[in-house]
Parts: sequence; C-alpha cells; structure tokens
Amino acid sequence: MVGVNGGKFPAIREHLAQNIGGAYKDMDLSCSTNILKKGRLILKPVSPLPFVKYDFSFCATDKAAIEAMKPGEAVIIFTPDSTHYPIALYAIEHGLHVLVTKPATQLLSHHNDLIAAARKHNVVCFVEHHKRFDPVYSDAKARAATLGEFNYFNAWMSQPKSQLETFRAWAGKDSDISYYLSSHHIDICCWMLQDTAVPTRVVASAATGIATSEPYNCVPQTEDTITLLVDWQSLKSPKHKGTAVYTASWTAPLKAGVHSAQHWYYMGEKGDITVDQAHRGYDVTVDETGKSWYNPFYMKYSPSESGHFDGQRGYGYISIEKFIDAARSVNAGLTKPGEYDSHGLPTIANTVLTTAILNAGRISLDEKRAVGIKKDGETWVLE
Repeated sequence: MVGVNGGKFPAIREHLAQNIGGAYKDMDLSCSTNILKKGRLILKPVSPLPFVKYDFSFCATDKAAIEAMKPGEAVIIFTPDSTHYPIALYAIEHGLHVLVTKPATQLLSHHNDLIAAARKHNVVCFVEHHKRFDPVYSDAKARAATLGEFNYFNAWMSQPKSQLETFRAWAGKDSDISYYLSSHHIDICCWMLQDTAVPTRVVASAATGIATSEPYNCVPQTEDTITLLVDWQSLKSPKHKGTAVYTASWTAPLKAGVHSAQHWYYMGEKGDITVDQAHRGYDVTVDETGKSWYNPFYMKYSPSESGHFDGQRGYGYISIEKFIDAARSVNAGLTKPGEYDSHGLPTIANTVLTTAILNAGRISLDEKRAVGIKKDGETWVLE
C-alpha cells in the first residue's frame, strides 16, 4: 500500500483485520506500506505483496513506489478517475503489468496513449470491467450474437443519494456519474457489439439540482443524472443502424433495497434480452431494515464450511484473477500480451470505444453539441 504520509494505514489495517482476518481462517494480512519522507521512499515490509494497490492521488510517493518495483511485477490502480492515466502510464513505462479500474481514462487520447505504451513495453494492461465475467452477462453476450443486427440498447444504473456524502470531495470536480457508473454498461454494450457495430455519434443530457442542494452541497457543476444517446453503425450492413441509451444517477432514493439499481435491455432484429442485475430472485427481509436484494454472484462474503474464504467463484474475484493469471503467463513466456486482445478480455485495446463514448458524452454536455466518433487509420478519435 502506498500513502503520502501513512495517516490512513491504521484505519486500513483495522478494516482488514475486522472484515478479512476476523471473518475467515488462515488469512495472511501482512503487507508492505510505503511512505515518502524527505524525498526518500521508506519501506516498512512485513511480507511483500505480489502487487501494489494504489489508494491515493498520483504524487511523488506513487512514482517512488513504482520505481522501487521490478519489471514484470503488477500494479492494481483504484484511485480517483483523473489519476488513472498518469499512474498507469508511469507503471507501464517501468515495465509493470497494470490493472486499472473503470473508467480507464477520461480522455480518449490518453486511452490511446496507454494502448501504445503497453504494446511498446510488452506488458499486460487490463481494465477492471468485472461485469464481463458475470455469468448472466457473458451468456447474454453469446445469445445476442444469434439475434441478427443490433437495433436498440437501454441501460440504467444508479446509486442512492447517500453516495454524494462519500464522493463529495471529487463529485463534479474530477469526474461525473456517467464516468463512474455508465462505464459499466457502456463497456458491456461495446463488448456485445465488438466487430459487429461501432458508435458514430453521441448526444448527452443531464438533470441537476439535487446534488448541489442541501444537505449534499456539491460544486455547482455537479450533475444528478446523465443520459448518453449513442448512434451505432453496423459493420456488416450499411442500412442497419442502432441506437443506445445509457443513463446513470447518484440521486436515487434511499432504502431501495439495493446499493446499485442496474438493468438493461437489448433488442436485435430477431429477438431481445432483458437483464436485471440488482434483483436476482434472492432477497432477505429484516425487521429493522426491511427487504434487501443480494448478489453473491459478484462476491460471496460468507465463509466456507471450514471457515475459509469462499469467494473465488465470484465474478469480482475472477476479474482480478484473470489479470494476475495473464501477467504470470506473460512473465513465464507462455503467452504474449497482445494475445489477450483476441480473447474477449477487457484489455486496454479492447475497451477503447467505452472511453470514446464517455469522453464524447462529457464534451457534449460541456459544449452542448453532438460529438462524432470515427477511426483515423488505426486510431479512434472524436470530432
């Protein structure tokens, strides 16, 4: 773990001890903590990690930690959206494999930079789009391929207003709700349509007023809900065009029984698909809190019969496992990083259109215009 001054480490260790050490048998919670003092990286190792997880802004500490690592090691980046690009690029340039949370970057140009850098330095770079490993989503992708030409996609994802308390420090300043939540289902749509259709035009609209009012008082430019309307062009049939609507909000009602309401609808020329990820036929009602819907398919938090961790089958776990497996395979000389682009995995190259749509949506909101997406040679650009 990397920190500017280590001030958060005690609370992090307490959290790990309570929620991991106290929940499962035989879990090793030791790790190295990295602090920068007077320009020098201070390592306080207990047991070295196979990778370093970054939880803070990109600064001298991050750079020093990356420089202290060896080529072929791996970095997992879960930091504010605006810091993904500089951290990921610096790590890649030092020969490290990178897994970065969504959105990979906020600018399409930065995403293109990471694609080029990963190829130049021959490292694995994945984006943590874990919904690709949800068995319902992956099955739906296969079935969508049998439904002929794409026609319509509609996705909704929201979180309760209480999230604005958590994210007030950066909401509307460093990122928006579309980057934060719609990145999930935009990626799923791009994945389903990979090699069959491409986005060509984006128009965005936003609702405002809740996040900027009491008791949240976010900065004036914070949107409550953002909708992106995207035109898609078939690659196989010039006459077939599709349309998609991606909406995300962090001003949904409290006590809705789910942390993230999320569902989507896909229609092709021969049929349709409906997925409600938030409600999977598994709900629990408690006197004090009412009804809640749970999703153990993402991560099973309850221990095994023997009291050990039992979440290895969850798609949240699998998403990280796939990255680590790829990094190890490349290090062992069994595979090459570029091979994973053809496996349907969320590599930095395979996720470029997700960033293109998100970036175009932000420009559309800011400049109040439609934004085009096109391919210039081998590179995707906005116009």
